[in-house]
Amino acid sequence: MAGGWSRDGAVQDQIDASLKDALELARSRIPAGEGLAHCEECDVAIPIARREAVPGVRLCVNCQSGRDENQTVSAGYNRRGSKGSQMK
Repeated sequence: MAGGWSRDGAVQDQIDASLKDALELARSRIPAGEGLAHCEECDVAIPIARREAVPGVRLCVNCQSGRDENQTVSAGYNRRGSKGSQMK
């Protein structure tokens, strides 16, 4: 049930579109191709099990963990949201 000027199902469409965008972003960050035998940052050998589990891996676990901690996530504005959400 939608309210106001929106049609039925509009809220679910927003949720689906936001989820689709988030999935595309996550998939774009997955490494691809042939991985490295040694970490490109610290030159430590990357174990075979990690190379098989993560295709295209370029960093050892320690360097990847450090990069993940330093990575900031900016949600930004919900451009599909209501007019009020865009007026911040």
